[in-house]
Amino acid sequence: MYFLPEAIDNYVVAHSEQEPELLQQLTRETYQKVLQPIMLSGPYQGRVLSMISNLIQPKSILEIGTFTGYSTLCLAEGLDKSGEIHTIDINEELVDFQRKYFDKSGHGSQIIQHVGNALEIIPTLEKTFDLIFIDADKPNYSNYFNLIIDKVVPGGIILSDNVLWHGKVVEPVDEKDLSTKAVLDYNDMLKNDDRIETVILPIRDGLTISRRK
Repeated sequence: MYFLPEAIDNYVVAHSEQEPELLQQLTRETYQKVLQPIMLSGPYQGRVLSMISNLIQPKSILEIGTFTGYSTLCLAEGLDKSGEIHTIDINEELVDFQRKYFDKSGHGSQIIQHVGNALEIIPTLEKTFDLIFIDADKPNYSNYFNLIIDKVVPGGIILSDNVLWHGKVVEPVDEKDLSTKAVLDYNDMLKNDDRIETVILPIRDGLTISRRK
């Protein structure tokens, strides 16, 4: 979903950092071998994630929703040299695919994969995080937030993807559309939570930046 006029969007992309070659390779192989390749963050949003991570220089990152590892690698670009990123995905069939690119990146030893239900895995992670990226099943966004909010250090950042949900957040909602309802509820929850400061960026399908007070 693109919310800017096409010409402006093209200009923005053309005058932003270019996608690294390794991520271009990952994208090509994802489209060749994996179902729903549209789930990739994509080159422009990937550069945004990389920039945010580089600005923060996090020592610890949590990612909820790995897919083929594109966003993982973008976030890893800003990791402190001694830092690590924990990434969770329920699809065990993608583990080897992810690992191949993680190890090619030079960040392989810093990336820890978790396979399974994030709602069960998050409580077992007995650590705090400087940066958390939520990009998984929309009906559980609020549940993920409730599990991670106390794991975010003061001043830490929570990024939430797809918060404009193809523009459906401003359209009449079908009662059967659980994902759109969940995104609407999640956006309201972030706006009204006094523990964080939140802004929504109309980047691709919407990206929220929330700062833990």
